[in-house]
Amino acid sequence: MLSERIGVEGIDWPSALTAHAHLLQTARDALWQRKSDPAEYLGWIDVPEDTESLRQVLRYREAHAWVEDLVVLGIGGSALGAQAVGAALGRGPVRLHFVDNVEPEPILVLLRTLDPRKTLVNVISKSGSTAETMAAFLVFRQWLEQNLADWKKHLVITTDPARGILRSYAQAEGLTTFAIPPSVGGRFSVTCPVGTLSLAFAGIDLEGLLAGARKANEQAKAALEHNLPAQTALIQHLFSQKGKNIVVFMPYSTRLRYLPDWFVQLHDESLGKMHNRAGQEVRTGTTAVRAIGTTDQHAQVQLFREGPRDKLINMVRFLNPSEDLKIPAVRGLEALDYLFGKSFFQLLDAEAKATAHALAKAQQPNYTLTLDKLDAYHLGWLLQHLMWQTAFLGELWNINAFDQPGVELGKEYTYALMGRKGWEALAQELKAEGVG
Repeated sequence: MLSERIGVEGIDWPSALTAHAHLLQTARDALWQRKSDPAEYLGWIDVPEDTESLRQVLRYREAHAWVEDLVVLGIGGSALGAQAVGAALGRGPVRLHFVDNVEPEPILVLLRTLDPRKTLVNVISKSGSTAETMAAFLVFRQWLEQNLADWKKHLVITTDPARGILRSYAQAEGLTTFAIPPSVGGRFSVTCPVGTLSLAFAGIDLEGLLAGARKANEQAKAALEHNLPAQTALIQHLFSQKGKNIVVFMPYSTRLRYLPDWFVQLHDESLGKMHNRAGQEVRTGTTAVRAIGTTDQHAQVQLFREGPRDKLINMVRFLNPSEDLKIPAVRGLEALDYLFGKSFFQLLDAEAKATAHALAKAQQPNYTLTLDKLDAYHLGWLLQHLMWQTAFLGELWNINAFDQPGVELGKEYTYALMGRKGWEALAQELKAEGVG
């Protein structure tokens, strides 16, 4: 549910929702009407309904009971979602390792630590041309082949179902593959095999995760008074018009410590655009910033309260803990008696509410998404809700939220600097500009 604090900065929320009802209804209808067109990259909406892919993932997990370590080779959307969910809910015996950078030292530490006989490597790249992922793949493939006669069973490929370097390579080598739906972009892919394959080994309740995502879909199709992603998108839209160009995403949970990283990519890469759908220069976007409660009450909240009034803070908290810890009384420390007999969850809850109120008193707008508890169902709902929120914002700002043209030039420069065939002219251009 939404906190009452959406009313700060003079916004009358019921009146605002009424005033923008037609705009939101148009956005909702446009998204649902376009979702069957693969070119629109809205396939993430239907992924939670794909029970056959889920069955394939679960069967593969059951057939690989020997795995003790799963190495995920992927970057950005190929890693952040699974990393966030795995850290929040992972309880299985399999350890997840994410290689999402090309810094050599951590990779070498991992290679020296793992037992190849008990390790499965999951290579995730839709195109098969992601330089960071493919560099790691070449190293881990060599490592497996040098140590194991049956190395192929220790390697699984998650890629496009029909195209790309990895698809043809996997077919030639007889490697097991899982498909990334063509109409699903990386930052929207956590509920397809990009995320679910790794999460199955982490012991995540995948059926609960997808059920929660389906609930978010229901809300995204509902009338506006029940359409939570449309409402939170409108909040962000209205405050962006008031100069709040920074969105702080702040869950009150250490278990959700990687969720803001996933959100930052989802929000920034989707909404930071130079041109609108008509090709006009608009330069839209707000900058997402990560924070964790209560940790960042002692790091960032000073800035949030007393710094520039350019932020909208979105907090996430839970009504109930899965487990709790009582705070004992200790003789001689009576100055702390306000804590005696209370629980850690009571303290966490009080800190979240206190921070929201303190921000509001400083005229820093904030709102809270309140979930019953942290489990697979509610986390699946939250992930899909945030994806819908992003899609609605794209419609409100008349931009394509599903491409990332600003990323491509950096990739091309990398290819040129690394000597990739076909990029010689660009390499010469960079050399002339003193790069390289």
